Amino acid sequence: MNETAKTITNRYDFALVFDVRDGNPNGDPDAGNLPRIDSETGHGLVTDVCLKRKIRNYVQIVKDTKAQYDIFIKEKAVLNKLIDEAHDQEDIKAKEKGDKTEAARMWMCKKYFDIRTFGAVMSTGQNAGQVRGPVQMTFGRSVEPVVTLEHSITRMAVATEAEAEKQQGDNRTMGRKNTVPYGVYVAYGFISPHLAAQTGFNENDLSLLWSSLTNMFEHDRSAARGLMSTQRLVVFKHDSALGNASAHSLFDLISIKRKDETKPARSFGDYQFNIDKDKLPSGISIEKE
Repeated sequence: MNETAKTITNRYDFALVFDVRDGNPNGDPDAGNLPRIDSETGHGLVTDVCLKRKIRNYVQIVKDTKAQYDIFIKEKAVLNKLIDEAHDQEDIKAKEKGDKTEAARMWMCKKYFDIRTFGAVMSTGQNAGQVRGPVQMTFGRSVEPVVTLEHSITRMAVATEAEAEKQQGDNRTMGRKNTVPYGVYVAYGFISPHLAAQTGFNENDLSLLWSSLTNMFEHDRSAARGLMSTQRLVVFKHDSALGNASAHSLFDLISIKRKDETKPARSFGDYQFNIDKDKLPSGISIEKE
């Protein structure tokens, strides 16, 4: 770990406000990749796993697997091989059997950004234990019910000659694309300094996390996802490790309301965003908004 960076000592709660326009923010593979919806309310959902994937991808781009910023959960990774690498370290090999797991756990925390941030289960293979990460996030949920649209699309080609013969040279393939015309989503996050002390999550990691949440959609463009953008990142900093107010009471200070209820929203400018700073509890500061 970077010795010049201090482990965080303050509790943080944050709200990530992002939107999608003409895209599928997080398709459900068990439902034909339709946008995820709360079936009772019609609100759109984006899983915490989806958001953390984007954070991991951003860190990979920015840090390019540099020491201490590698990513454990990444595409095509074989996790037990990475755990074995920890046990292959000479100083860990020399330890007693009972101490090897803890030493391997700390080595993994030091090397991988996502382990010391989000935690990981590494009790497979040679066993590097389990890590409960200091940064936890909720699902993103749209502030209003969303409409999902299905679009027919065509491809002027086929995959095989047999298909071409069957279509007698038309070579046209039909498909479907599902989108949300527009939606504003809010996900909440929590950062524990007590768990940060166990994983080594430090001020540099915190700065990288804020940068990731702000910029991750800029490096995750896809025709399927349409236009996705971080519109606001509201960070509440407590002046103590235990915290000075409940997270939900801080989140209740944030208001996102449609300006004109007579027509559907199609941009973030159609909403009024406000933080009731007059009700901000003592010992709480707003780091970002």
